[in-house]
Amino acid sequence: MRLTVLAAAAALMITGTPAVQASGSGGVPRIDWAACGPEHPGFECASVKVPLDHDDPRGAKTTIALARKPATDPARRIGSLFLNPGGPGGSGVDFALGAGNTLSANLQGRFDIVGFDPRGIGRSDPLHCFASGQALDEFFEGLPGFPYQSKQERPYYDRYRSLGPECRDDQRIARHMSTADVARDMDLLRRAVGDRKISYLGFSYGSFLGATYANLFPNNIRALVIDGVLDPELWSSGRQIKSDRIATKEEFREFLRNCDEANCVFGPQSEKRWNALLKSVRAKPIELGGQTFTYDTVIGAAVGAMYSPSDWPDTAAFLDQLSDAAAGTLSSGTLSATAEPDYPNGFDAYNGNVCADIEFPRDFAAYRATARYAEAGSEFGPFWWWSNAACANWPVNPDRYAGPWRTRTNAPVLVVGNYFDGVTDFRGAQAANRLIGGSRLLAYAGWGHTAYGVSKCATDHTNAYLLNGTLPAVGTVCPANPNPFLPSVAAAEPLFKPTRR
Repeated sequence: MRLTVLAAAAALMITGTPAVQASGSGGVPRIDWAACGPEHPGFECASVKVPLDHDDPRGAKTTIALARKPATDPARRIGSLFLNPGGPGGSGVDFALGAGNTLSANLQGRFDIVGFDPRGIGRSDPLHCFASGQALDEFFEGLPGFPYQSKQERPYYDRYRSLGPECRDDQRIARHMSTADVARDMDLLRRAVGDRKISYLGFSYGSFLGATYANLFPNNIRALVIDGVLDPELWSSGRQIKSDRIATKEEFREFLRNCDEANCVFGPQSEKRWNALLKSVRAKPIELGGQTFTYDTVIGAAVGAMYSPSDWPDTAAFLDQLSDAAAGTLSSGTLSATAEPDYPNGFDAYNGNVCADIEFPRDFAAYRATARYAEAGSEFGPFWWWSNAACANWPVNPDRYAGPWRTRTNAPVLVVGNYFDGVTDFRGAQAANRLIGGSRLLAYAGWGHTAYGVSKCATDHTNAYLLNGTLPAVGTVCPANPNPFLPSVAAAEPLFKPTRR
């Protein structure tokens, strides 16, 4: 098993494209793998230095952290499979450590399963906008999850807009967190593990990283899967709200339909109860179990459930309790609480990447006008829109890649999309399939965010493609799993549950 980088002479023999040659990637880092520790048996960890600015490959460096599950069938080893769990801000290291054994087994032990924390995230020279976790908590004090009353809009905008200077001051990494920079890092890592072509599995925001890599390095692909797909044109231009304003509504209506079909606890007229609940909580917060629930927290809970249908029964029970409390038929009760983690930099990193990639409006009036457009699409639209105010005073990265997005790769890309994905809707997968020449679209007719590990059909097709390059037939649609509310159904858990894309 090759644990060291390609020699310089061998690296020069790799056939590159103009995009590769123009990236100024600099020297290939050496990876010195070592055991991650007793809490992660069978995994190896490392960190490497890459150029902070790929336009200055011999200048300052930044650190990238990695973890891998080595191939368990080294005699038939194909190479390394790089992962991205989404976000932006998700830790590829944590993803590899958590899902590496499952992925390795799914792929017959023939890959090193490699996760890395993208620059500025997690263990990779992390961007921190706050002095401590307490300071992060104080940032959110007095703010709703998103503004749902007009009087909340300006204070929310002003607080989020203040993040730009706070995050960028005296932190070099804040100026170099674009997805294009991450893609250039990933190509260096590909070369560092000794692979002529990349094998990649990216979920959610990881689909945007995959699309960016495909455009920058179209001739460097062995197999590339994007699952839960963002339309790269909408995302990079700041027009993702065009999709967000209706995508969550479409899946949530399926949540309600399935609830009524299975006689779930929030039924039998679940849509009527939902609308009544929203009307009630918008007028007055609901007290339940010693906690106060406001309109934004109810919307946030509904959005969160759209990531995984396995959460639907619990969400229906929660909404049922809230509805009864709002109607005065339930005055007390206990709700389970989730412990807050120590201060990770997911919030900071999300904004560091999004604001580097996307040029959002600068003035309050534009945010307010777009919020009206978002709300006209559905009650969920403002939830997705308002946090972009963090970018109102945060210049984009000059090294970002904003298109054109049409490319043709040397090997076909597999694009996977769910019919009812309330986070990255099916239209995003269709758009990526149109834009990446020669790609193949695999549809899953069910619900939730991403299909791998949830739909056996989609998982089997993805595994076959990664192992052998075998594509599903044109027009393949994997059937939906059974109704998640049926008592006999154990809804499949996704490999991960991202909090954002």
